[in-house]
Amino acid sequence: MGIAVNGVDIDDSAIEAEIGHHKGADNPLREAVHEVVLRQVLLQEARRLGVEGDSDDDRIEALFLREVTVPQADEAACLRFYQSRPERYRSGDLVEARHILFQVTPAAPLELLRQTAELILAELQARPERFDELARQYSNCPSGAVGGSLGQLGRGQCVPEFDELLFRLRPGELAGRLLETRFGLHIVQAQRRVEGKVIPFETVRAQIADELGRQSWQRALHQYLHILVGRAGIEGVDLEGASSPLVQ
Repeated sequence: MGIAVNGVDIDDSAIEAEIGHHKGADNPLREAVHEVVLRQVLLQEARRLGVEGDSDDDRIEALFLREVTVPQADEAACLRFYQSRPERYRSGDLVEARHILFQVTPAAPLELLRQTAELILAELQARPERFDELARQYSNCPSGAVGGSLGQLGRGQCVPEFDELLFRLRPGELAGRLLETRFGLHIVQAQRRVEGKVIPFETVRAQIADELGRQSWQRALHQYLHILVGRAGIEGVDLEGASSPLVQ
């Protein structure tokens, strides 16, 4: 493919071996090329600095440990994070909910489903009393048989995007937009809500510090990789804006 890093050619066989790790990507070949090139940049930097390891992965990890350092989140930063997300640090919140699911299938492609779901949502906005009837008629979820009722749900019981939307809704509120998840498109309504208790800051302080530390490390790592890539002589591929499992 005519790709080289600082004069070292990248063999096509390395890229072919890497492609299998990116089958779910939109462009597996591009992601494989980016991964192989980035690994070569890192391994060359490890050699330059004399960083040792039993394998390539060990050398890259040791390089990160040496070169990418971030300070621990202090008490004030943890408290700000906690206070800015009051809905996250509650336990026992319950929402009685119902939905109508439009499931994507080969016979029902996404755009066709979206048109149908938008029409049903508009009808419910005009005539909310029809929810039970329309759920029984259109929902592809077993809950359709009981008017779309999902019962009482706690935080974390649903996929994250459903969870996030549901716990933002007020009691009785119908979501004003369709929700898309891996299951399909949903019309969501919150019903009765049972408020839980606030989790004390002291209980989650260590968890918050760990999360802030991971975020800081990710930012520092991305910056470090950006510097290395900018300094390297890379031929045959542009890594600008590339994503990589190495930095996930």
